[in-house]
Amino acid sequence: MSLGPCEIFEVGPRDGLQNEAELISTADKIALVDDLSRAGFRRIEVASFVSPKLMPQMAGSGDVLAGISRAPGVRYAALTPNMRGYADARAAGADEVAVFASASEGFSKANINASIEESFERFAPILEEARHIDLPVRGYVSCTIACPFDGLVDPAKVAAVADRLFAMGCYEISLGDTTGAGTPDSIARMLLAVRDVVPVGRLAGHYHDTGGKALANIDASLSLGVRVFDAAVGGLGGCPFAPGAAGNVATEQVAAHLAGLGYDTGLDLNVIETAATRALAMRTETAPAE
Repeated sequence: MSLGPCEIFEVGPRDGLQNEAELISTADKIALVDDLSRAGFRRIEVASFVSPKLMPQMAGSGDVLAGISRAPGVRYAALTPNMRGYADARAAGADEVAVFASASEGFSKANINASIEESFERFAPILEEARHIDLPVRGYVSCTIACPFDGLVDPAKVAAVADRLFAMGCYEISLGDTTGAGTPDSIARMLLAVRDVVPVGRLAGHYHDTGGKALANIDASLSLGVRVFDAAVGGLGGCPFAPGAAGNVATEQVAAHLAGLGYDTGLDLNVIETAATRALAMRTETAPAE
């Protein structure tokens, strides 16, 4: 008996690859996205329009969006930290964009060189422009459990940032356990605080598997009504601005876990395994020699 639908938002081509030290070719990135497009995802994050000096791996994001074979019914997303990035994403044909806030001041300054308040000043014109053309904007909140610079994060601070993003017009708020410090209890406390100000149907869990608890944290989130989870094929990723953070939870593990629980993801697990094999091969081929 099915427990109903549950969606995985694939972030491997952006959040997964951004932390790889050796540059991956545009052709390889396109091939990975094309694999994922055949798996049944509704949303795939494929690009980030940030400064190539800060994030060399994301240079050429426009070429990736131009080169992929777009599958019907799939939205291809891009991260846009400011109006310049937003304009570039629009020119490249992104189907939706995302803004990236933090629940901690230390991480906000390390990640985007701005305070939390300054980050909202940057996001406001993006949300305003997107509203006029009905372009979906997703909001990320990083460091929802702990910050590598500020320590444990108060759930009330997470709720305040999520509430503000939602009020500005973000259609969904993705809550990131950036350092992978979360446990089912801490994730539940955070979600209970956020759920008071943002409808649970507009929330997504974004959990890194640093502590090996990502699947347990997903289970805790399911019990509180969350039905969307970010994951990266092959477990790629981490965060270049969060020292020690391991990769995102692997898409293939989440898909199999949700299916085992009785949720319908609409995904082809065989195609995802093929994509995971490609992703891990890309990492192996670009890894520096010992």
